[in-house]
Amino acid sequence: MAGASAILAAMAGRFAGGIVVLTGSGISKESGLATFRDPDGIWARVRIEDVATPEAFARDPARVHEFYNLRRRQLLAPEVVPNPAHLALARLEAAWGEEVLVVTQNIDDLHERAGSRNLVHMHGELLKARCVGCGVVVAWRDDLAVETPCPRCARTGGLRPHVVWFGEMPFEMERIGEALGACGLFVSIGTSGSVYPAAGFVAEVRAGGRAHTVELNLEPSEGRSLFAEAIHGPASRIVPGFVDRLLSA
Repeated sequence: MAGASAILAAMAGRFAGGIVVLTGSGISKESGLATFRDPDGIWARVRIEDVATPEAFARDPARVHEFYNLRRRQLLAPEVVPNPAHLALARLEAAWGEEVLVVTQNIDDLHERAGSRNLVHMHGELLKARCVGCGVVVAWRDDLAVETPCPRCARTGGLRPHVVWFGEMPFEMERIGEALGACGLFVSIGTSGSVYPAAGFVAEVRAGGRAHTVELNLEPSEGRSLFAEAIHGPASRIVPGFVDRLLSA
């Protein structure tokens, strides 16, 4: 398969610098969760400015809570489960441990359910809530409302979804930057290539001049030309195949 020799070279010495895997909503689509930027995605139906900015929460917190409550219920539906792509990445981590870091733009918990542990949720987690008053972050699986009291400080009106809204800084960027600078392989799965800073990760890796870069996506992303190798098709098919290839190299 094209690119196999490049991967073997990049992985000489057992993945010198490790593997960074970036995942986007395309990896969870086959588990039944909507994507954001597809023609029929979430942002085609709901205005970002109404539900996904700090200003929206200040202006109409009830509407923001309604939007995220619906998404939380969808995520917790019994039919939404990790698909073979999530399971393949967990299998890769089980084989090579902390040499594999998954950086996900997704706010679902499907990577965790599949078994991934070395994981960064750069855009936050839907099943957590954060108090804007005392700063506590707690696991949260129920609906949120303006009247919901903070479990630590008892303040009402201050609990919000623990997600990164437009205009806010993604989480753990320093850790991500260090991993990108050191990795021997960077793999992007199920991303549009249009949302920064994640869309700029491949250029950051290429600037280091040592890592092999691979896109695994349903179709070419906006950043396809920046990757040394690309495999296109459903994540549930191409990700397990790619992981098998790595594990047999």
